[in-house]
Amino acid sequence: MTLVEIAGSGLAELTCARLLLARGHRVRPAPPPARSASRPLLLTGPALELLGSLWGRELLGGGWWLTHREVRWGAGAPATRFPQRAYAVDGAELTARMRELLGRRDESADPPEWTVTADAGPDGSAHRQFGRRTLLAGTAPLRRAGDRTTARLDCTELGWLHLTPLGRGECLVQAMVPGPAADPAGLLGRVLAESCLAGRLSRPPRTAVAVAAAPSVHPTPAAAPAAAGGRLVVGAGALRQDPLSGTGTAQALRTAILAAAVIDAAARGTSADALCTHYARRLRTAHDAHLRTCLRLYEAAFTTGAWQDELDATRTALLRTATA
Repeated sequence: MTLVEIAGSGLAELTCARLLLARGHRVRPAPPPARSASRPLLLTGPALELLGSLWGRELLGGGWWLTHREVRWGAGAPATRFPQRAYAVDGAELTARMRELLGRRDESADPPEWTVTADAGPDGSAHRQFGRRTLLAGTAPLRRAGDRTTARLDCTELGWLHLTPLGRGECLVQAMVPGPAADPAGLLGRVLAESCLAGRLSRPPRTAVAVAAAPSVHPTPAAAPAAAGGRLVVGAGALRQDPLSGTGTAQALRTAILAAAVIDAAARGTSADALCTHYARRLRTAHDAHLRTCLRLYEAAFTTGAWQDELDATRTALLRTATA
């Protein structure tokens, strides 16, 4: 069967490897990465269902279960609390467990027919990204008497803020702002200070990271095997979604499922070129649907000039799609 190089150790890459092994293909995973810093990850319904069906119950462990979600979306809106099962886990520990469960690997020196990666590669700079918004993230201690099983989302004029209890009294603090951040921790503290959620923490995060968070889609996520073999980009390298939706992990897993299906169908005689075209089309369709959701939500919540630039960028993206 087909030999596939897995050029990375992310959720999507390892899930694709598991699916390919189950279908009888040969898989060569990347070497284990050096121990990385903690990467808090919140898994909600769709992602939990997919991980359970693809990896089994033994995958999850060492995380923190949440039972509810509270949302206040838009200025003056009341907060709404409702049941929502979710799981907060260290993404680095989750992928390490995936590697353990993956089991066998191909040790041959044969050249792979396909490479699966979440690295956007040399075309990454050409990502179809519309907008400049930035996600800020840090951790801080919860107050001792606080609720530790409810995730909370709030809006301020600067952007939205999300608190995710992580267990052991710690909380992941995330904020989305409409542009770059020269001082991530300072700006995250400002958003927190404007929010009604500030009182749930003992103090603001002392450090924070800032990452580009505007939705984007890879322009050429699939290439059929040629002299150098085929290439499929999965996960965030193929399709990055605004974390507000809570569907990013599930969508990354879906790219892995689709990539495995492409390789398997090609091995059974379907045109690899046609399959790669289908793969790219599916990603663009998902991207456009996500942009429409983002536009609807952000139009309802933000009216400042900075956010209008983000809204205009999203409208431009959808207009280009409609006229393409």
